[in-house]
Amino acid sequence: MKQSLLLLLFAIILAPVQAEKVSLKKAKGKVIVEIDGELFTEYLYEGQGRSKPVLYPILGPGGIRMTRDYPFKKGTPGEASDHPHHASLWFTHGDVNGISFWHVGNNTGTIKHQKFIKVEGNTIATTNKWLSAKGEEQCSDQTRITFHALGKNRAIDFDITVDATAGDVKFGDTKEGSMGIRTNPALRLKGSVAKGQAVNSEGVTNKAVWGKRAKWVDYWGTIGAKTVGIGIFDHPGNPRHPTWWHARDYGLIAANPFGVHNFERKPKGTGDLVIKSGKKVRFRYRFLFHEGDVKDAGIAESYKTWAK
Repeated sequence: MKQSLLLLLFAIILAPVQAEKVSLKKAKGKVIVEIDGELFTEYLYEGQGRSKPVLYPILGPGGIRMTRDYPFKKGTPGEASDHPHHASLWFTHGDVNGISFWHVGNNTGTIKHQKFIKVEGNTIATTNKWLSAKGEEQCSDQTRITFHALGKNRAIDFDITVDATAGDVKFGDTKEGSMGIRTNPALRLKGSVAKGQAVNSEGVTNKAVWGKRAKWVDYWGTIGAKTVGIGIFDHPGNPRHPTWWHARDYGLIAANPFGVHNFERKPKGTGDLVIKSGKKVRFRYRFLFHEGDVKDAGIAESYKTWAK
């Protein structure tokens, strides 16, 4: 009897922990991403005058909202209603053949969803066209977004291939880009409810991370009673790695490999990147939504593991 109880106890102790499951559900104009039946994020690609595909909302450790509500929802306490183009989490750029896809306006470009290549397991793969205000194609992309449950943490990987399908395409030298997120206001470095701190892979801290080159940037702070953060990783295979960071104290964090003129005060056009007709350029990034501060979360080691 005792032996049977011991065997049962050992079986319980040694039993593998079941991994949390990511599931995807298509709905009108969006794909809902859940982890063990709880909302993680939504991929929004059509409707509401959308100028580009985005992820909103994003719920991190403990279900905490990691990005701001505006412009999707107005009036959230502590939020600023500025920069309506800072729509939660997105990839775009402020000068593509002279057209801004970063901003929202009458003469700006739109990134138009074309089709899904895959919506399965933990991965969404799509094709998109980058169109001028007149509907003229500038380029296209294939984007693969993969969602991960990492214990209490959450991660989103972007793998974006920009394809010069309509002739040469120039990603111009401007700070207004490119792989960006607008954080929960509590993770800002300044503001009425700001409790955030920031550091990059080179040890530069807070407001000074703006315009600096780094492998990664991490913002963290206290939301409610919990310390959480957002780490953003630039892949070693990306053009001009380590990238520059358009990372502001008001909650914008964006990896930008093009804005050399602004970041380093070099001649305008120094950061231009031309993709020749028929050629492609690939970009890869990770967003890690984590518990604790940068040290507790082991961001430096997490980056090394991911970068391999």
